[in-house]
Amino acid sequence: MAAATDQSPSFPELFDRIVANIGSVIRGKEELIRHTVFCLIAGGHLLVEDVPGVGKTTMAKALARSIDGTFGRLQFTPDLLPSDVLGTAVWDQRSASFELRRGPVFANLLLADEINRASPKTQSALLEAMAEEQVTLDGSSHPLARPFMVIATQNPIEHQGTYPLPESQLDRFLMRLHIGYPARADELQVLANDGGDEALAQLRPVLSGDHVVAMTRYATRVHVGPALSSYLLDIAEATRTHRHLALGMSPRAVLGLQRVARVRAAAEGRSFVSPDDVKSLALPVLCHRLLVSAEGQLQGIGAEEIVREVLESTRVPREEFA
Repeated sequence: MAAATDQSPSFPELFDRIVANIGSVIRGKEELIRHTVFCLIAGGHLLVEDVPGVGKTTMAKALARSIDGTFGRLQFTPDLLPSDVLGTAVWDQRSASFELRRGPVFANLLLADEINRASPKTQSALLEAMAEEQVTLDGSSHPLARPFMVIATQNPIEHQGTYPLPESQLDRFLMRLHIGYPARADELQVLANDGGDEALAQLRPVLSGDHVVAMTRYATRVHVGPALSSYLLDIAEATRTHRHLALGMSPRAVLGLQRVARVRAAAEGRSFVSPDDVKSLALPVLCHRLLVSAEGQLQGIGAEEIVREVLESTRVPREEFA
């Protein structure tokens, strides 16, 4: 991010612009919107899990329009093929060569709608794109646009016709969020606006993609002190040795929690990360990555309960972080 001047907006001001813009369409969900924008600026991908019809697709469209980014959408179905996601090489008779016909993944924001309705083979087509921001087709690597973000929606696994996401793919989602039903007053407003489609159609960008990339770079310079780094590793170790977890935090999870904590600190105008940043983001960053053991499942213990227990039992460093 360029050096601040009296005329240039600060990181918190730019962040609040995006949140307010999306909030004009998605009402009563400010925390959800803030977490979504945290994920975008942290360079992560988002899994939104909820029942149909609560605004998952609207959220993704509003985010793409707010940052003036290209938008790709895929409706995941059981017969969807990896080439439908990534694209394919097509023979061009005029040039006597193969021409890349790019798939929807070549966009700033890809909405993978109902991702758990596709086969595991098709789901895994996104793994390289999500981890390395590139796609390999016919032995050639093709970089993706920046910023690049996948927002995948998922119906709860108990719904008919769904496939569980593999652990390797779940770990590539920085955060998992739930939208939930709107409050009564907000739903009355939705009824008055006949669903809010007109508001979405009129939504205008408040930042460019270059702004988002610059904010991402700026957030990487937010200070993480040695004590805070040790705190993150203590949390990771506690999940890896927890008696009711078969799979704890991966190193990718630790890095992801640090990245998004930096963004939260920057959004609040701080130059350093505090334990409160970590605590406030631990649930959406960690719960979908942890695998509860069979014994824990039999006892009715969930990942959210375990994360809360780990946060309560892990000693918080008391020294200054600035």
